[in-house]
Amino acid sequence: MIKAPALLLAIGYGLVVWLFSSWRLKRQMDATATPLDVPALDPALAAMATALDVERIKVHVHEVEPINGMAMADGRIFLTRGFLNKLDAGEVTPDELASVIAHELGHVALGHARRRLIDFSGQNAIRVVLAGVLGRFLPGVGPYVANMLASIVAARLSRQDEYEADAYASALMVKAGLGTAPQKDLFRKLAKLSGMKGRGAPAWLMSHPSTDDRITAIEANEAKWRIT
Repeated sequence: MIKAPALLLAIGYGLVVWLFSSWRLKRQMDATATPLDVPALDPALAAMATALDVERIKVHVHEVEPINGMAMADGRIFLTRGFLNKLDAGEVTPDELASVIAHELGHVALGHARRRLIDFSGQNAIRVVLAGVLGRFLPGVGPYVANMLASIVAARLSRQDEYEADAYASALMVKAGLGTAPQKDLFRKLAKLSGMKGRGAPAWLMSHPSTDDRITAIEANEAKWRIT
């Protein structure tokens, strides 16, 4: 039987690991970030700021080449230099890049960073419990099965966050007069832009939903909003 001290230790360990990872990432971002200064994005950002009733939307640039957008636990929004290079090359449009910012704003507004802190600690406890239970029936492989099951749970929770942030971004883009077309168009481009086309883990282990599923969810929201 798994005793309470072991569970508390697992939860505490997960908390410490998450906080340390967040601290390390914050230091890295602080050291490499620069303010966003891309005039082509100003109209879309101004429209979204008006929709949110704020003076401006602050965005920072993470000076790395991979294509990504990020929301930090402290509420800051980042685009990578690699994404901006795609804009300069004409491979993405300003409105498509604005949809990335809207998505990351969704993560911040919906408290996903704080939720991940709770989830990560809980998942570590699940690993300990499952490893102990399965270890009795599957000696030697129980911990591996426990890790797999915990990873599946983590991936599912992460995909749910992505759907929620997508819905927030869609609503914001619509309210700002930009529509959801840029958001859907960018999803169709992302695999090629990131060099991941044709590769990836099984759907149930992926931290992000598939492109088709994300677009289907956005269109379902559009249909619902038109009705209501």
